[in-house]
Amino acid sequence: MKPTPINRTKITTAMTLAAGFGKRMRPLTDDRPKPMVELDGRPMIDHVLARLATAGIRRTIVNLHYQADVLENHLKARNEKPDILFSSERDTILDTGGGIKRALPLLGDQPFVLHNSDSVWIENGIDNIARLMASYDPEKMDCLLLMAPTKTSLGYDGAGDFFIEADGRLRRRTQDETSPNVFTGVSIQHPRLFDDSPQGAFSVNILWDRAIAKGRVYGIPFEGLWMHVGTPKSLAEATEALHDAS
Repeated sequence: MKPTPINRTKITTAMTLAAGFGKRMRPLTDDRPKPMVELDGRPMIDHVLARLATAGIRRTIVNLHYQADVLENHLKARNEKPDILFSSERDTILDTGGGIKRALPLLGDQPFVLHNSDSVWIENGIDNIARLMASYDPEKMDCLLLMAPTKTSLGYDGAGDFFIEADGRLRRRTQDETSPNVFTGVSIQHPRLFDDSPQGAFSVNILWDRAIAKGRVYGIPFEGLWMHVGTPKSLAEATEALHDAS
C-alpha cells in the first residue's frame, strides 16, 4: 500500500512580526512604526501583505507594540486580502519568540508562515513563499527557513546565518565561520516548536537551536533579489532597485 501523499500547499495562515522599535531606521521611525515607513510609495508592511495574499494566505496575525495605534489604524482601513487579526503587546514587548507564543491561540494548531514586516524582495518569476509552502514537510520539519545568498543580497554585509546541508537541514554558523546564506525573515513554523518554551520575552532563535539539535530545521534557497531594509540608506537602495525593476 502506497503512503498517502502529503499535501504541502494548504497553509493559509501567517504571522507578520511588526512590534519592534526600528531604532536603526531613525529618524524615520520617530513618529511611526518601522512597518509604516514607506518603500516605493507605500508602507513596507503593505508590500509584505500583498506578497502573502499572492501566495494564498487568507489571514495574518500582526503583533503590535511600538506606535501600535498608528499601525493598527492603517491596517484596519485596508480593503485588501489577507484578513488581519491583531496580537497586542502594548503592555510589554515580547521579542520574536514571546510574541509568536502570545499569538498562538489566534494562529491555531497548524503550520503557519512567519514573515518579518521589513523583508522585501524582487522575484525572478518564482513565487518564493509558494515554493516555501510546497517544500514544507510537517512530518520531518518543525520549521523551514527561506535563505538568501549573502553575496548578492542588497543592504546586507554580514557573515551570514546558516549552512544548508546536503539533505536540506540547517546548521548555524559558528563565530569564526562565514556562511553563504542569510535568513530572509520568512519561514514556516509548526506550533509544536513552542512546546515547553519559555515564558515572557524570548527570541525564537532559542527554539530554533533546540530544533536544530534534533535535526528538524531545514532551509531552501531564495530565488531573486532579497533586500535587507534596516536603515535609511538601505531603504533608499531598495527603492532604487524597485524602480529599476519596474
